[in-house]
Amino acid sequence: MARLGRTNLEVSRLGLGGIPLMNLDFAAARSVIDASLAGGINIADTAVGYGDSEQKLAHFLKHNRENTIMATKSPGQSAREMAAAIDLSLARLQTDYIDIYQFHGLKSVEALGKIMAPGGALEALKDAQTAGKIRFIGVTGHRSSALVAAIKTGEFDTLMAPINVVDRESEEELLPLARRMDIGILAMKPVCGGTLDDPALGIRFCLNATTDTVLVGMKSVAEVETNLATAGSFQALSEAELDELLANARQLGNTFCRRCEYCQPCPEGVNIPKILWLANYHRRYAERDPWTESEYSALEVTASGCEECGECEEKCPYDLPIREMLKNADRELIPTKKVIARRGIKRVAKKILPNHKTDI
Repeated sequence: MARLGRTNLEVSRLGLGGIPLMNLDFAAARSVIDASLAGGINIADTAVGYGDSEQKLAHFLKHNRENTIMATKSPGQSAREMAAAIDLSLARLQTDYIDIYQFHGLKSVEALGKIMAPGGALEALKDAQTAGKIRFIGVTGHRSSALVAAIKTGEFDTLMAPINVVDRESEEELLPLARRMDIGILAMKPVCGGTLDDPALGIRFCLNATTDTVLVGMKSVAEVETNLATAGSFQALSEAELDELLANARQLGNTFCRRCEYCQPCPEGVNIPKILWLANYHRRYAERDPWTESEYSALEVTASGCEECGECEEKCPYDLPIREMLKNADRELIPTKKVIARRGIKRVAKKILPNHKTDI
């Protein structure tokens, strides 16, 4: 357990992230939640915009409300929008109060000015706190500069930021400042949206960083048990493990999809996170494991269905050039005749000379 900054809440080092729950049915979601609670997880995070995740996480609070901690959030910038979002979250979670209500996805210092101005979101958050609807006020985002400006105001009790082997910017100023100000630190994206080769290394890297709890999205009981085992037997990364993780990070670069799904839904029905993940996997492992091509061809709408409206790029917290990335994914996931022919030759050669290595 760890103290969540000046909130003085005692939180489990591993927390339950709410995004994957919206893609599960209620029975499967309850299984994940029950396994999390049984394993000692006492904090969960979700958002108004995460589909029916809040409704499913009502189950998280029912068994032991006093000892379970719920964090949720809304991007509403005006007091009116935020007040409505808080009431909606209370109704969905079937609770009288929410432990941590966060302004969701702060993108810039200018946006901070809007939410802190008269009639801004902070006004509604403080009113809700006075009324007992929420206990603590937090802020989330992917931009360290904006988050630094936010916590310097002294208005926020908790901070949620990406902390992982790829997104290292927060280590320079944001996290040390938050620690000095005794602000609770919730880590998100510990395994870079599921793109790390070894998720356990990503979780261990994050547990060793300046953080109080590491939020991990989990979609099965097996994932919960595996991640709990990683957190429960935590050991600092060895030099070899850190080298492996850093090599993986260099391979990923910074321009890749973290699968947060903020870009969804696409007006044309393009499953952007899945396509970009398939392309990333294909780029790294296609020669050994070309299943991504058949998975892509089976999609009802492929990247070619993109009408380039740009709505996804406006929503993306990492400002990714999604339209161009989708074009590249389409080219990546549809094998050329030359590639198909080369694979055919390899298969024939393997049958004729099973012990001979081919470099075709």
